[in-house]
Amino acid sequence: MSLYWRIFLLNAGVIAIAVALLLGPVTVSTPVRFGEAIVLLAGLATMLVINAVLLRIGLAPLARLNRAMATADLLKPGTRPAVTGDGEIAALTRSFNAMLDRLEAERATSSGRVLTALEAERKRIAQELHDEVGQTLTAVLLQIKHAADRAPEPVRTDLHQAQETTRASLDEIRRIARRLRPGVLEELGLHSALRSLATEFTTARLGVTAHITPGLPHLDPAAELVLYRVAQEGLTNAARHSGATRVEVHLRPLPGGGVGLLVHDNGHGLGDAPEGAGIQGMRERALLIGADLSVGPGPHGGTEVRLEIHDTDIPGATP
Repeated sequence: MSLYWRIFLLNAGVIAIAVALLLGPVTVSTPVRFGEAIVLLAGLATMLVINAVLLRIGLAPLARLNRAMATADLLKPGTRPAVTGDGEIAALTRSFNAMLDRLEAERATSSGRVLTALEAERKRIAQELHDEVGQTLTAVLLQIKHAADRAPEPVRTDLHQAQETTRASLDEIRRIARRLRPGVLEELGLHSALRSLATEFTTARLGVTAHITPGLPHLDPAAELVLYRVAQEGLTNAARHSGATRVEVHLRPLPGGGVGLLVHDNGHGLGDAPEGAGIQGMRERALLIGADLSVGPGPHGGTEVRLEIHDTDIPGATP
């Protein structure tokens, strides 16, 4: 039944009850007596309550659809309002669900193109930093050393300080290039890349440990890159914003098949802070391979980042 006829019949039923009361034994005098006014007001209130209840029941599916529209998030796919009945609201709900399917597919495709272009640009910048800036600084370092060896003592001290500053800048350039392009991931694989990340983020105030369970299934390069970037972003957030002193990175097989990544810190947690660009970037990367990502408080405080890649998301895996 359409929404129009549903509302029409609800109001028609209330009006019919009012007409039936008028045709009954109830009479109204002129002027209206107090008792008759009480009866009329009670009847009016009863009809309004019945009409409100019936309208609330009839429009409940539309209210559910409205809540689903207000809370829809393309970065958290899979949530769909239930389709009930065969009327106009059911048809509208099915159309809304189909629209979400198309939008999520288009979002995943466009995000894939953007992230692929981003990785290519990162690789290009890292290569230029290594080949151009790195080699230039290396040449400057050698020239300073050559000049320091021939300079008088007062100038030699200044040249040695410039030499150390140049060497520190060269190390920083190499560190930035490694973050932009995970060469260790391409050369040695995901296990070594995660251990290298843990070593890179370990400082005097932050201890990072990587725990990798043996027997993990084979992952394609796209899935390995997503795991690496999510771990990198999780460690970056922990080092910059959480105030943590310890972070643990776990890579292990899932009970039902697949691979799970967990980044847990002992910091102060997310609180009421909205999700920033880093977390949104992690969600977009997870969508590329159909993985499940959750970011929230840990069971003992801090923040947990969980990325789960199931067997159905791994190319070549047996379902």
